[in-house]
Amino acid sequence: MKPNLPEGHLHAWRKCYPSFWRILAAIEADLDAAGLPSLSWYDALYELYLAPGRHLRMNELARSALLSRSGLTRLVDKLEKEKLIGRRSCPSDGRVQHAQLTEKGVDMLRKIWPVYRAGIAKYFAAHLTDAEAREFAKLLGKVVAGLAAQGQPTAACEKNKQTPA
Repeated sequence: MKPNLPEGHLHAWRKCYPSFWRILAAIEADLDAAGLPSLSWYDALYELYLAPGRHLRMNELARSALLSRSGLTRLVDKLEKEKLIGRRSCPSDGRVQHAQLTEKGVDMLRKIWPVYRAGIAKYFAAHLTDAEAREFAKLLGKVVAGLAAQGQPTAACEKNKQTPA
């Protein structure tokens, strides 16, 4: 049985999907031009920044940052090599590893954020009025809530809106 997919919904998806990737690619190019790491680094560091005590279990970080287990391992290795995070064993279960955000990691967030923020402003916000942005956020909030109700992971940044000041 074919799932119901009205033409209007498919059209909305076909506008949303490439727009999202084009905006991300433009921001990634800006970060690269500024000599800064990618948004995947920012996302992982930001999830840790929002976490209580600025640390998460590896599986929580993977779920929050929307990464596969192998993708997270590679990313954590890079972040640890740059001393942006540290790994530590859970005191109650030595098999469990935590990622801990370091001060150097917070500093990196603060370096990335102005370029990221400028990219959001230039490639996204400049094309919407305040009212349109609020409506867009409301509509995407419905999608996120629906996904959460289906058991899909939710990033910490969707729950706790902060910027690394």
